[in-house]
Amino acid sequence: MGLASSTRETHYTSKSKVKIMEISKETKTAIKPALWGAAAGAIALAIVGFNWGGWVTRGTAETIAKNRAATAVVAVLAPICVEKFRQAADASANLAEMKKATYASDQSRFIEKGGWATMPGSTEPDSAVARACAQTLGSEKAVDLRG
Repeated sequence: MGLASSTRETHYTSKSKVKIMEISKETKTAIKPALWGAAAGAIALAIVGFNWGGWVTRGTAETIAKNRAATAVVAVLAPICVEKFRQAADASANLAEMKKATYASDQSRFIEKGGWATMPGSTEPDSAVARACAQTLGSEKAVDLRG
């Protein structure tokens, strides 16, 4: 019990000794410009970082990641579409028919309707794959077709 009572005494004694720190007017006047400078520096750092430093928000990073993933998927699946097109019995006639279409969107719809942009495991054609497939087939790389 002696220990408990001495702790109480110290507790009460220490309460009476506590002083609230007061900051002088001179100190406040001296610190104010530094605080304003720190705030302005933080704002300037954020502006420079987001505009020229390559910083992005989480939403922007997610959008960029999704776009890169979609581009990578198309890059992998487009050659499969081209090969499916080339393996068709009437590939040369199909290529001539596709090239009759004036617009790239009409050419990609032709690829979609032909089923070449429908990947294994899918029931619907992928329009981005069809677009890349039509672009590849329309280029000079597609000259060696069977048919």
